[in-house]
Parts: sequence; C-alpha cells; structure tokens
Amino acid sequence: MLSLREKVLNIVKNIPRGKIMAYKEVARRTSRPKSVRAVGSIMAKNFDPKISCHRVIKSDGSFDNYNRGIKNKEKLLRKESAIK
Repeated sequence: MLSLREKVLNIVKNIPRGKIMAYKEVARRTSRPKSVRAVGSIMAKNFDPKISCHRVIKSDGSFDNYNRGIKNKEKLLRKESAIK
C-alpha cells in the first residue's frame, strides 16, 4: 500500500506540461480530500526535478510557497503556457 507521500508524488509527477492542479484536487485524488495541508508540506519538501511541483497551485488560482521561489514558479508556468 502506498503512503500519502508516494500517492501525492505520483499524482503530481503525472500532471502534464502546460497544466496545473490545485492542492485540493491532488488531495482528493489520493482519496484523502482533507489532507490538503499535507499535500502542501509534501510539495515544500520535494527537490526531485522529475516531480513538477510548480504545477500545483491554490484553489483560487494563486501561487503558494515554492521551494525554488515564487518567481521561478511563475516563470516555469508561463514557459509551459499554463498561465498567461
């Protein structure tokens, strides 16, 4: 059985280039919809470049903290045409 961390990383790893997903949606897809804060914590500790954690945003469309800097997150999302 996969841990919550493993589930979250698998979900985020499969977000396609140019797409974004809310922390809330990631939590829902783990079958633990109330684990939104845990998803954020897992993303904050991710430094694996194969896991595109910059594609995870708040439900209201705003950016949250990003361990490589908010400006880098925005730059990456613009480059991928995920945001304008």
